[in-house]
Amino acid sequence: MCYDADATPPIDPTGVPVTSGRITLTSTGGTRFAAFLAAPERPSGAGVVVIPDNRGLSPFYESLAVRLAEHGHPALAYDHFGRTAGPSTEGRGEGFPAMEDFVALSRDGMYDDMAAAIDRVREFGGVQVALGFCMGGRLAFFASQPRFGLAGVIGFYGAPGIAPPYGPGPAQQAADLGAPILGLFGGADEGIPASEVAAFGEALTAEGVEHEFVTYPGAPHGFFDTGDGEHAEACADAWRRVLAFLENAD
Repeated sequence: MCYDADATPPIDPTGVPVTSGRITLTSTGGTRFAAFLAAPERPSGAGVVVIPDNRGLSPFYESLAVRLAEHGHPALAYDHFGRTAGPSTEGRGEGFPAMEDFVALSRDGMYDDMAAAIDRVREFGGVQVALGFCMGGRLAFFASQPRFGLAGVIGFYGAPGIAPPYGPGPAQQAADLGAPILGLFGGADEGIPASEVAAFGEALTAEGVEHEFVTYPGAPHGFFDTGDGEHAEACADAWRRVLAFLENAD
C-alpha cells in the first residue's frame, strides 16, 4: 500500500476544462473492471495509463488522472481486481484487498487489463505512456515491452528485481524491454535497496534501453503525496519530471 485515504497528488490547476468520471472496461479475456477516465476538452499531450498500487483504484489515482488531464493529457486509472471484486470499487472496506484477491492476480491477466486500458486511451490519438506506483510501478516497467506500443513508461517505487511470489522482475527481463523508462525511487524505501535499482540500470544499459533513474535521499516509499510536507521537495521534483517526460514523449 502506498497511500492513505487522505493522500493527494500535486495540485497546480491550469484552467484546462476537464471531463472525468468512472467507466467500466473489458479485457481480452472478458473480465470487466473499474476505471476512471479524465479527458481535457482539447487533448494536447501524450495519453497516460495510470497503474495503481496493490490496493487497486482509489481516490488518489482518480485525482491524479484529473491533474494529468489539466495538463492536456487524457488519463485513465484502472483497477486490478475485477476478477474477484467485480467492475466497481464501491463498498470496499479497510480489509480490501483480501488474500483471495491477490491470489487471483496473474501476470497474463494484469497484462490483459493493462492492454485494455491502453487501448481506451489510444482512442484519443497521439502516443501513450504508462505511469505506475508500487506494484503498478513494477508493472509499468514491464510495460516497456514493445508489445504494448508505448512511447515510454514511468515507475514510482516499482520493485525491479525478483519478488516472491511474483518471480523475476523487469531487471531479469531487461532483454524484453524497449520503450524509454523513468524510474523514481525513495532513498529510504526499505523494500527497494539501492543495489537492486543499480542492477536494474546495469541490465537496461547492457540491452541499450534508454532510461533515467532518480533516487530521493531520505524519501520513503509513497513520498509522492502533497500531504507529506516532510518530503514536499521530492514530491514537487518528481511531478516536474513526470510532466517533462510526458512532454518529451509526445
